Amino acid sequence: MFLNRLQKLSISTKIILGYLPIFMVVILISIIALSSLNEANKTSKNIIEHDIVLLEAANNMLNSLLAQESYARRYLILDSQEILELFWQRSNEFDMLVSKMQAIKKFQNISLKQLSILHNEFNNLYKDRIKNIGNEPSRITKEYDAKIRSKLDELTTLIQMMILNIKEKQNRMIIKNSDAGLKAFRITFILSSLGIILGIVAAALTTGNIARSIKKLTIATDEISRGRFNHIPDVTAQDELGELANAFIKMAHLLASLEETNLNANPLTRLPGGIAIENILKNRLTASKSVTFCLLDIDNFKSFNDHYGYAAGNEVIKTTAKIIKKTTAEYGTDDDFVGHIGGDDFALLTTIERYNKLCTNIIEEFDKKVVDFYNTKDRANGYILGETRQGKKIKFPIMSISIAVVVSNKEKGQISHIEVGEIAAELKEHAKKISGSVFLVNRRKK
Repeated sequence: MFLNRLQKLSISTKIILGYLPIFMVVILISIIALSSLNEANKTSKNIIEHDIVLLEAANNMLNSLLAQESYARRYLILDSQEILELFWQRSNEFDMLVSKMQAIKKFQNISLKQLSILHNEFNNLYKDRIKNIGNEPSRITKEYDAKIRSKLDELTTLIQMMILNIKEKQNRMIIKNSDAGLKAFRITFILSSLGIILGIVAAALTTGNIARSIKKLTIATDEISRGRFNHIPDVTAQDELGELANAFIKMAHLLASLEETNLNANPLTRLPGGIAIENILKNRLTASKSVTFCLLDIDNFKSFNDHYGYAAGNEVIKTTAKIIKKTTAEYGTDDDFVGHIGGDDFALLTTIERYNKLCTNIIEEFDKKVVDFYNTKDRANGYILGETRQGKKIKFPIMSISIAVVVSNKEKGQISHIEVGEIAAELKEHAKKISGSVFLVNRRKK
């Protein structure tokens, strides 16, 4: 029962429970160390509450000033409003840090008022410089830049003097505190050593289960990298690693599906082939509210292939594939699917809202590019001469594309992928009898 509950805990909770002995030792160390450091308490408090705060503020002030200068230079080059806003943000940060230092009562010997005056002068110089970008002669621009650099040097020198004075004061206090700290260190060292030993034991016990789960996932990763997608990692933990194992299993199934799709890809166009098209169509008919299936076929392709050769025919096939993919990327959705059934037949799965624009643009782009595959004479004639099997001369028009569109709405009745294919094939035959590129739509009414 206890182990079952332990497995259901999150990893962070397990780690906290495992390191609980260390936390207890740390508390003990704190109690003993505080009692030993009572003598140096006032000195340490002064360092923490004043010197460290002042030093951090002074360093941040210097960083803000340098960042402000950097953004100003970028703005003069890029003229970007976003960079200018960053410039003024750093200026406000600088002013806030000055106010923060002024609020510390024990901070003396440094003229913060002088620092504020110099910073305002620095900002005003940049205001004038920014207002007249591109409107001043290079001589005046150089004068502005020289004044800005001089003012920046004054500011940085003053801040660095502040940092130096703060550090000197802090060092004096640290030396004074060293004797009391040495005593506390000895006691802390002994207890820390004990805490480390307990921590190692606790870490070994707590992370053992986590390490085993990770090892199983590593083995599963190696198995999947070798193409064994049916390997299931045996992770019994119900924490984040258990969730990762479940996600890992889903990923393995997806990779298996992707490999099947890739193996089925057409070698000429690298588009998914017939098996992938059939599986996608079946899944969408089962899950989607509506499916629009487009069957695309090139008219007069065989006569072109016979006349110009298979190499030219392959180029037509590849170009057609590119046209369909490009048009789908531009006018379709991320879920649209393009496949290559084989030869000069292609398939496109889209939505009822997109098919009209897709088909229209595919036809337009195809008709525009297909003429480039013909020589000048055939292009001028608008046809190529060929022969029937009986030897009769016949004219074959320039290639066009016929598209059969089957719109299936789930609300109007269930339809199988086989029925969709049959309807599309029948509709394609009607489309091919029409001269030129065309698409015909079948809307199911039952």
